[in-house]
Amino acid sequence: MEKVAIIGTGCAGLTAALYAARAKLSPLVLTGTMPGGLLTTTSIVENFPGFPEGMDGYELMTRMQKQAERFGARVKFGTVEAVDLSKRPFTLTVDGEKVETQTIIIASGASHRHLDLESEKLLETKGVTYCATCDGALPIFRDQPLVVVGGGDSACEEATYLTRFSSTIYLVHRRDTLRASKIMADRTLSNPKIKPIWDSVVTEILDVKQDKVIGVRLKNVRTNKESVMDCAGVFVAIGHLPNTQLFKGVIDMDDAGYIIPARGMETNVPGVFVAGEYAYMDFRFVFPRVGCLIVGYEKAARSGEASQQRDEHPHQTEHRREREIAGQNRHPFF
Repeated sequence: MEKVAIIGTGCAGLTAALYAARAKLSPLVLTGTMPGGLLTTTSIVENFPGFPEGMDGYELMTRMQKQAERFGARVKFGTVEAVDLSKRPFTLTVDGEKVETQTIIIASGASHRHLDLESEKLLETKGVTYCATCDGALPIFRDQPLVVVGGGDSACEEATYLTRFSSTIYLVHRRDTLRASKIMADRTLSNPKIKPIWDSVVTEILDVKQDKVIGVRLKNVRTNKESVMDCAGVFVAIGHLPNTQLFKGVIDMDDAGYIIPARGMETNVPGVFVAGEYAYMDFRFVFPRVGCLIVGYEKAARSGEASQQRDEHPHQTEHRREREIAGQNRHPFF
């Protein structure tokens, strides 16, 4: 039986793993379908403290995993298919295998939001993509006009990255100003290769009949005027959806799927904690994920300790209290 199981290996999950491992809890860390999380698809991370020149997202997550493993975290490649939180120990089904654990930290991150167009679905991997760093250098996109859909930091980063390979980037946004942080917006709009298309949405990706992307159909939301723009690829960067479907009906969450903590970072189910961006809607950046994660880990560690103490023999409890008084069993945070 596990003391702590952590679902997810993004920055929140691996930070949880690091602190849990240093507390000698030997956490089991489950990667899910995207080891390292979405940050592995980011070309440069500029807002993580300690890296004044920025850090490649994949490299950052690799380092975080190695650091957690150094202290005893056990990373297992696998996807959680089902959860039973009706009793303790909890049961996770990981690729068909049952795993029992006293405590769970949910850090399963988020997935790319789609445009919900039929043509988008049919042309995915045929010119429609959600990751510039993964696909931007492909031959089909080189020296070609491309479309990036979105107006936040992710869209700006995607567009900026794609200027390395393509001739022109059309940044399609449904508003007349970018939602991105000022530094990202200024950097994007000052790039001569990036052309903003304001007040517009993509209504269709062309051409399904040719089984490849040759353009997009746009609609101006102010005038309702439609137009067609030629392009070789469409990069969708309109936000993310929390990966919390497994916990619906059991863990309290809002209509968008964001988990609502009940006590600190503990959920309405005692012993189940949440960490990461989908529990902190107003601050979906790396450092706040780590910050709220530490709160979640702190609670989870104490929950695990409390569970362990209930199983102690009275003499064990007495000896443990003596060690605590002597300062030999101090929590790693203090």
